[in-house]
Amino acid sequence: MKTFAEFIHMGGYAFYVWTSYALSAAVLALNLALPLARRNRLLADLRRRANARRPA
Repeated sequence: MKTFAEFIHMGGYAFYVWTSYALSAAVLALNLALPLARRNRLLADLRRRANARRPA
């Protein structure tokens, strides 16, 4: 590999290589973000239910 541009070009397969990297990164990000969001929603729901049962 002589230059950085050749590395980025990936021997003519740059579109496929960089697209696969981007899709992989998106899947990894979703695998992190979605469970965290669900956890936060569940905790908020549990707090709301606990407060609703508390006598006034």
